[in-house]
Amino acid sequence: MNFMKYYLIKVIFVLATVPYLVSEKIPQSKNLPIIPHYQDEVFSGPKAIGQLANKKINEASGLAFSRSHKGIVYTHNDSGHEPYVYLTDTLGKDRGIIKLKGVKNRDWEDIAVGPGPDKKLSYVYVGEIGDNNGVHKNIKIFRFPEPKNVQLRMEIKPETLTLTYPDGPKDAETLMVDPRSGDFFIVSKRDSTNTLYRAPKKAFEKEQYVLEKVMELPFTMAVAGDISADGSQILIKNYFTVFYWERKNGESIPEALGRKPLILPYKTEPQGEAIGFHPSGNSYFTLSEKSFGIAPVLYRYDKK
Repeated sequence: MNFMKYYLIKVIFVLATVPYLVSEKIPQSKNLPIIPHYQDEVFSGPKAIGQLANKKINEASGLAFSRSHKGIVYTHNDSGHEPYVYLTDTLGKDRGIIKLKGVKNRDWEDIAVGPGPDKKLSYVYVGEIGDNNGVHKNIKIFRFPEPKNVQLRMEIKPETLTLTYPDGPKDAETLMVDPRSGDFFIVSKRDSTNTLYRAPKKAFEKEQYVLEKVMELPFTMAVAGDISADGSQILIKNYFTVFYWERKNGESIPEALGRKPLILPYKTEPQGEAIGFHPSGNSYFTLSEKSFGIAPVLYRYDKK
């Protein structure tokens, strides 16, 4: 992304967001105030961990922590790159590559870790959900169990779920898996108020599914999101803001997102499109694509 494109996105974001901050009603969601409520009593930061050792990770568009291997983080590049899931650790060291056999990277935009068909395993979900021009009839989610052992070179053939939107093609960069229900959630990006879509965990059994349109959210340009390993916390970010919700016991994801979010600390990155909770839920990490010649830096934000 060049200098002018970055600032064009920023101008579009501001112009698109202001009407929803001052309007009285947003369907199925609550408004953010004109001056958002920044909450610095929950998380502090940022702490720069450092640059990633693997320089092939130059358009990171997703981040998710392993549940099986302590300190391992999964990430990937976006459209046009190899179908690789990269492994790094919390210090930015290179820990390996998983090649997904039989698939292409049309536009991978987010990654998540969550439950799957075998209750003894955790699974990696890769979201081929990007569609800048809104032209693709369907999107896909690739699923595979976390590897038993971490190696420098690994290959696996994933399961594929093909999804369609009920209201036409959408660009999206946010994929979340609910660890409590196993359901999948996708948040659109380029509409004026981003929309939450859902597919149940059983959708993979059918291999094809029409997403359920759940609710509109009081922001635009969402680029990443995550749900904590215990399901009690939710993060969604756009290029300039990290939104945060605490989820009550027995509450669904949409019910939690229906409340006003807190605004967490965030150091604006050149093109930050990745966020993920540490498995403990006591910190979250962000990562940017390489932009303006600036190498991506892994940042950590810790709970106070």
